[in-house]
Amino acid sequence: MTSGAKVETMNEDMTTPSSEFSSPQEPREPGLTKGTWIGVVIIAVIVALVVLFGIAARHQSESTLEKDTKAEAIPSVNVIYPASSVLSSGLALPGNTQAYVDTPIYARTSGYLKNWYFDIGAHVRKGQLMAVIETPELDEQLQVAQADLKSSQANLNLANTTSARYQNLLTTNSVSKQETDVAVSDAAAKKAAVDASMASVRRLQQLQSFEKIYAPFDGIVTARNIDIGGLIQAGENTTPKELFHLAAIQKIRVFVSVPEAYSTSIKEGGKASLTLDEYPDRSFEGTIVRNSNAIDSATRTLNVEVDVDNPKGELLPGAYVFVHFKVPEHSSNLMIPSNTLLFRAQGLQVGVVRDGKVQLVPVTISKDLGANVEIASGLTTKDAVLLDPSDSLANGQEVQVKSRVTEDATQMQKKDGSQ
Repeated sequence: MTSGAKVETMNEDMTTPSSEFSSPQEPREPGLTKGTWIGVVIIAVIVALVVLFGIAARHQSESTLEKDTKAEAIPSVNVIYPASSVLSSGLALPGNTQAYVDTPIYARTSGYLKNWYFDIGAHVRKGQLMAVIETPELDEQLQVAQADLKSSQANLNLANTTSARYQNLLTTNSVSKQETDVAVSDAAAKKAAVDASMASVRRLQQLQSFEKIYAPFDGIVTARNIDIGGLIQAGENTTPKELFHLAAIQKIRVFVSVPEAYSTSIKEGGKASLTLDEYPDRSFEGTIVRNSNAIDSATRTLNVEVDVDNPKGELLPGAYVFVHFKVPEHSSNLMIPSNTLLFRAQGLQVGVVRDGKVQLVPVTISKDLGANVEIASGLTTKDAVLLDPSDSLANGQEVQVKSRVTEDATQMQKKDGSQ
């Protein structure tokens, strides 16, 4: 027992240091440590940066959206610059052919059609009988007028005999002067009655001669509007009905509207050639015979007549032809596509982009080439002309140019040829 207690006492003495060897402990301060504060600061900085970057990104997105919205609000357009075009020596213009003489034929007397002798397409000569009209009422009127004429002539013969007798008896004072004057006056009245009857007979004979309808000139029957037995009415209180339509086509008239820019180059007596789709490998020579000597204010063109000999009847009235004139090269015009034109109540206009805004400029066309037109006034080669302008395009409207097209006159003319 005593020995065990000593061992435990020794162990306790060895385990527990003595007070003279133990160092005094430092007092602990209350709160967070330095490392914790550093972590808190770093986290706060990160959060602040995230917030700042988020606000900046959102502001930038809103600014970009506003800028894009404004940009999208401005319409994008394509523009083209006018190309210089020298008026060529060859001028081809559309024209219409007409018969040299084109006449409707009407009846001069009323009746029923007895016969007709020519149908459409028939060639007739001047004086040939074309139709016959039956006029029974007119024939009866003529017979009555002829009978009245014979009666008037008989009365005149008796009046002349009586007048001569009274004048002979007056020399012997067998009758009075008054009775002689009455006889002479009666003879004169009977003479006037005869003249009136003869005029009536001649009028009816003239109307009767209209029963037969003759061709007034050499030509072709282009229309027949009657048939056998049809009622034909003529007179002041009736609407005349066209019986035939006759056209002389040995020579053809062609009327062409020449642009004002070429009007001074078209001279009477000059030559021109015609081409038709029916004869792709041929041309017909014609002569400029006259013009209207006035510019049409609506179309700004000069009406020109070209006459073409047509002995074989190859050219038909009403045909669509192209007339080719030879004119000297002169002046320089500008060429633009037809899809740049605006047709407004103010007249023909085009839209030109200047300083980012549209200006509507009035123009004058000197030649229409189909896909392109030549402009005589209103534009310069430096003007950016809008392609395919919208109908709602307004003067001063802001636009942005999407693309610029530059073509010369030769390229434009090739497009015209391909179309």
